[in-house]
Amino acid sequence: MRASLTRVAPFVRPYRGRLVLGIAAFGGSRLLEALVPWYLALGIDRIAAGSSDLTLPTFGILLAVIARYGVVTYARYTVRSVGQHVSFDLRAALYAALQRQGATFFARHTIGDMMTRAISDIALIQRLITMGTILVVVLVYATLVGFGFMFYLSPSLTLLMLPPLPFIYLYAQRSAAQMADTSREVQDRLSDLGTHVQENLSGIRTIQAMVQEEPEIRRFAATNQAYGDAFYRQARVSSLLTAWMPSLAALCSVTILGYGGSLVLSGQLSVGSLVAFFMYVAMAVAPFRVAGFIINLFQRAAIASDRLFEVIALEAEIPDRPSGRTPARIRGAIELSHLDWQYPDRATPALTDVSLGIAAGESIAIMGRVGSGKSTLLKLIVRLLDPPPGSIRVDGSDVRDYPLAALRSQIVLVPQDPFLFGEPLAKNLTYDLPERELDAIWSAADAAALKETIERFPAQMATVVGERGVTLSGGQKQRATLARGLIRAAPVLVLDDCFSSVDTATEDHILRALKRVRRGQTTILVSHRVSTARHADRIVVMDQGRIVEVGTHDALIAAGGLYADLERTQREGGVTEGLTPAGAGT
Repeated sequence: MRASLTRVAPFVRPYRGRLVLGIAAFGGSRLLEALVPWYLALGIDRIAAGSSDLTLPTFGILLAVIARYGVVTYARYTVRSVGQHVSFDLRAALYAALQRQGATFFARHTIGDMMTRAISDIALIQRLITMGTILVVVLVYATLVGFGFMFYLSPSLTLLMLPPLPFIYLYAQRSAAQMADTSREVQDRLSDLGTHVQENLSGIRTIQAMVQEEPEIRRFAATNQAYGDAFYRQARVSSLLTAWMPSLAALCSVTILGYGGSLVLSGQLSVGSLVAFFMYVAMAVAPFRVAGFIINLFQRAAIASDRLFEVIALEAEIPDRPSGRTPARIRGAIELSHLDWQYPDRATPALTDVSLGIAAGESIAIMGRVGSGKSTLLKLIVRLLDPPPGSIRVDGSDVRDYPLAALRSQIVLVPQDPFLFGEPLAKNLTYDLPERELDAIWSAADAAALKETIERFPAQMATVVGERGVTLSGGQKQRATLARGLIRAAPVLVLDDCFSSVDTATEDHILRALKRVRRGQTTILVSHRVSTARHADRIVVMDQGRIVEVGTHDALIAAGGLYADLERTQREGGVTEGLTPAGAGT
């Protein structure tokens, strides 16, 4: 547990001064609290002696209570502000770590799991810093102050309170180990719950279309039950520990009453001192009443820390180590040299010995069946996947030598899966640079055949498209993401099958606009349609991770190979594996 929580220390360190002040203030509040029984004992003894002068005890108690109120308020505010700052920094670190990860990471971890870590796990650490620090400080100070005053009043009576302490320690250790196991299970089941809800809500239209509401409700009930069972097991361990501690306090009271009473009767201890001793015992033992809660708090925070730093401590999946020798502005010449690539969880390579030269300003179409490696190749060019050293060169420099930000801002990928944020259209189209002029936005929309569609919306560019662009059709989302790529006017534009949901007339409009606005700039597009590919300067045909044909449309038709087969099939109105029929959406 200690090692797990030590990892949070660097996030606490910037606020250690404030935290020390808060802890010191809590120490002062315990001393002020201890003055109350002291003055109370003084007052009782004066009454017992027949004196009516209670001025000092009365004002002593009042001043101690008022001062303690102010000190405790300051201490709690200070410690809680530290917890808030640490949780803020942890969220920022986790978010930054997630931004550095790539496809492999997100294939292994679900969004629901990451949301649980970002919200629930960080909340547990914040709770430890705020409430846990307060409880531990109170436990330490209250125990030291309480036993100190107890020993001053009656050393012999105090020594009777010490024998149970080793048993308390051993029981706490055993309970801590059990809490660690149950806390890990609770957080894992909570992640499962978050993942289930996130996936269910994201796919709600599919669930409803396939009439799977009731089965999904039953599946959620099972996931929810697993979380409830785990939480029950954790609560049982914590409750047993919490229930045991008050029993100790009761036994202490019996001991004090018996032996302490005899000391009073023998004149070795005053009545006021015995009453004060009871109050100091309550002060010293009170923290042990919440020992189960404290152990629970620490164990859950330790597990949360482990889960957080599993992500925060990860190295970037795509290392950004620029050599400093690459050109600041990319012209667009790309060379692939014996490029091989295999996904870690696949038995066969995705790409094998791929070699291709692309001149600056050239337009290249890549065709092939599903699974032939087209999208993988594009991701390697923009380093969403990391290629082997020297296998991809841009303007003569290894693609790995470019700063990632510079590379991806000048080689722009429009992905196959169109993603839009739940924002107005204008903000989606200018996502990388919101300050763009409205004329530039309309120009990009026109080139993407989206202008007339936007003009039909009542709010036009201010239209909010909903989460993931849910208010738009598939073709409209594809054209919006295409416009978002075109507006950047990058030296290299990479289009990953982003015409699959538009009709042939719209496709023709877009291709003509591409030739106009992309003149002199490199364009690489993946398509399943021959009608799209034929507009490119050259066509690359891939099959089973290899380049099998390269040439112009006419040359490949004349060669009678795979491309010619695809052209004939599409011209005759059929569909082969991996091909999308024309007019699949608007």
